[in-house]
Amino acid sequence: MNIPEFQTLFGELRNWLESIGLTGATLIYSYFFTGLISVILFLYLTIFLTRQLFIAIVKSAKTRPDWQKALFEFRVFRAFAIIFGAYIVYNVVPFVFIDFKTGLFYALIVAKIYIVLAVMFAVNAFLNAVVSIMESLKKYADKPIRSYKQVAKIVFYIVGFVLILSIILNQSPVYIFGGFGAVTAVFILVFRDPILGFVASVQMSAIDLVRIGDWITVEKYGADGEVTEINLTTIKVRNWDKTVTIVPSYAIVSESFKNWRAMEESEGRRIKRHINIKISSIKFCDEELINRLKSIDFLKEYLNQTQQQIAEFNAENTVNPNNLVNGRHMTNIGTFRVYAEKYLESNPYINTSLTFMVRQLQATENGLPIEVYVFSKEKGLKKFEEVAADIFDHLLAAVPYFDLEIFQSPSGSDIRSFVGRANDWA
Repeated sequence: MNIPEFQTLFGELRNWLESIGLTGATLIYSYFFTGLISVILFLYLTIFLTRQLFIAIVKSAKTRPDWQKALFEFRVFRAFAIIFGAYIVYNVVPFVFIDFKTGLFYALIVAKIYIVLAVMFAVNAFLNAVVSIMESLKKYADKPIRSYKQVAKIVFYIVGFVLILSIILNQSPVYIFGGFGAVTAVFILVFRDPILGFVASVQMSAIDLVRIGDWITVEKYGADGEVTEINLTTIKVRNWDKTVTIVPSYAIVSESFKNWRAMEESEGRRIKRHINIKISSIKFCDEELINRLKSIDFLKEYLNQTQQQIAEFNAENTVNPNNLVNGRHMTNIGTFRVYAEKYLESNPYINTSLTFMVRQLQATENGLPIEVYVFSKEKGLKKFEEVAADIFDHLLAAVPYFDLEIFQSPSGSDIRSFVGRANDWA
């Protein structure tokens, strides 16, 4: 439908009103309100029919169901139908306000703004649908698509704002854009976070720092969990305690954080924990202790071989056997460390092809730490903790068999027991 046809329709409307005897101001206002109501009804009808036409075209094209779902969910068809309706309104306004010159001036401004807003609404709906479709594809599931969507929206909103401002001021959009040079500093200040976020999103995508689904730890912001959303300015992390932490996007690029993805993609997850041994319980192994330890399957062969090597060394070096400090002798702490290694080697949940050791750390006021540094084949949190707990349950229970003691700070009951014994001695 073109402008001459609108002119013909409204001309017929005016002739009909005159034919029923309306004249003067009555004719003018009757024509105005009748035309206005007709335009509103025609607008709704146009939007409805246009939307149905778009839907029929998409369905006949046999597009993918997930695409159709996204287009319907974000009302893309309705948004584009509104653009067509806005165009109709703009062409009809001159005939409705033909008797009101001042009203026509303002009505045309409103109609132009309505067209701009309709286009912005349509672009917004289309971008939401496209992002929804891309996020459903495995190829883009771990990409910060929403960040790019938000940047595109900001650009369109700025352009739309400039166009609306140019319509209101009756100035060229080029003139409005030219004036932005004077407020660049203010613009950068206002949009500091989006600008930093966009740059960070590009960097994260380029060097693959963070993906949706990654487990990250950002100590500064108290984040420790799975990345569920990457936006232009923020990254949403669902922590393991089910709370949610919002981390600024630029913090991932400019500050330190830990991404556990490499661990999840590797062949194991590290177990790095220690047991504090009471130093006063460390001693050389005497014959009685060695014979007792030979009943442990993991140690029998080791003890026999080591005893033979020590005996040969001491014989060659004419060591005085009356003092254990002379020559070489096994210690209960060293034997326990060997036992821990052999026990871990037999554990089916430990990956011995990765770093594998049981080592001593620097002695402290809390005793001598014996650290287990191995990798579990189980990487899921629950199963991993079960594997680690089973290992240390066993090792802690095995310590007394080596005449060793676990260091433990005295508790209230220990002090009361000691005081009670002291009173008995007194």
